[in-house]
Amino acid sequence: QVQLVESGGGLVQAGGSLRLSCAASGRTNRGYAMGWFRQAPEREREIVAAISRSGGTTYYPGTVKGRFTISRDNAKNTMYLQMESLKPEETAVYYCAARESGYFDALRSTAHEYDYWGQGTQVTVSS
Repeated sequence: QVQLVESGGGLVQAGGSLRLSCAASGRTNRGYAMGWFRQAPEREREIVAAISRSGGTTYYPGTVKGRFTISRDNAKNTMYLQMESLKPEETAVYYCAARESGYFDALRSTAHEYDYWGQGTQVTVSS
């Protein structure tokens, strides 16, 4: 099993930046693809970024592409999400997630395809 802990959330003004971190512990010797999701009240959980186990491949939906950057440091068992030009409608709880993955597996973009989840960190963007 893998345990995930997010940090770095908080309050930021519209147009501002924030960097989230996700620290993994447990059976990190396995290969895991990882992702960042967010969920606003009364809305479904949606992906904002995904990254392959090596970090060489990334995915972003159109809503955040060009503004968000996902990265990982496998030596530190940590994943990051750099968010720029934040918008008030992006206020949500942000979650990191992981799934066991082979080197050539395609990245997944739906929540049910991920096996492990952090507890979430609140991001609030004020207008």
